[in-house]
Amino acid sequence: MTRPDPAFHAGERAVQDRAGVPEDWRQRAARAIRPDMSAQHQAFFESLPLLFVGLRDGQGRPWATICPLPDGAQATRERLSARSRPLLADRLDLDLRPGSKVAVLGLDFATRRRNRMNGVITETAAERMTIQVEQSYGNCPQYISPREMRPAAAPLPAPEGQPVAIQDAVARRILSTADTFFIASSATSGMDVSHRGGRAGLLRQREDGRLSFPDYPGNRYFNTLGNIEISGRAGLFIPEFASGEALLLTGRAVIDWSPARAARYEGAERMLDIHPEEVWHVRHALPRTRFAAE
Repeated sequence: MTRPDPAFHAGERAVQDRAGVPEDWRQRAARAIRPDMSAQHQAFFESLPLLFVGLRDGQGRPWATICPLPDGAQATRERLSARSRPLLADRLDLDLRPGSKVAVLGLDFATRRRNRMNGVITETAAERMTIQVEQSYGNCPQYISPREMRPAAAPLPAPEGQPVAIQDAVARRILSTADTFFIASSATSGMDVSHRGGRAGLLRQREDGRLSFPDYPGNRYFNTLGNIEISGRAGLFIPEFASGEALLLTGRAVIDWSPARAARYEGAERMLDIHPEEVWHVRHALPRTRFAAE
């Protein structure tokens, strides 16, 4: 496969072309994606209480989950290490073998700062994961609802996960109030995990069980949509911040370019549909939070 630059693969370029992204912008954007982490990005990742990660399972399906950082992370220009394992890693059969691709998103809800890092796992142990950096870049704070992450007053119970149907009452409850979720996707070249935010209920549940959400203007990299263009799959991590619960799911993903359908949502450019194939509900998934003061 031939491409003019190493930053964007064929799926990303195809979506950029359809969205009318000019070639000169694409070349400038490619230069913003670094093969290593700057000192600022290293310090940022080391300051976070958790990471949002994207990984494939044993069947090659993408999942979005979190990696708690009770002891913090250790970062260098070339590597990011954590003394912990991703949430539900064993139950979901997540591929943590050396050589496996992984995507990492660091997000500070209080400041709305977020940085991305995609790479390959070089070391895994019972309670350790080390990632070799392949791509590192920042994202704008758009669509991030400010929250303050506060440590629990007492140790939280261990996470409890169980499979559920997407139309179960617990899934409907979390979906109805969600104003934030994270989407993982994959292509041959690697993984990606991205943030999506908006008003409560931005994930609409259809009668047939599929989930739909509008896609708004962003950095025009189209990492998520480009991966979906190739693989037709995505995984979601949907937190309920007030209770600390979360939904995790993986399924088929479709981009709907219909202008009429997107026009129902002010500012939307297209729609995405997720057809869940496996859904998990997790209690005690993340620290409880509160909205930051306006």
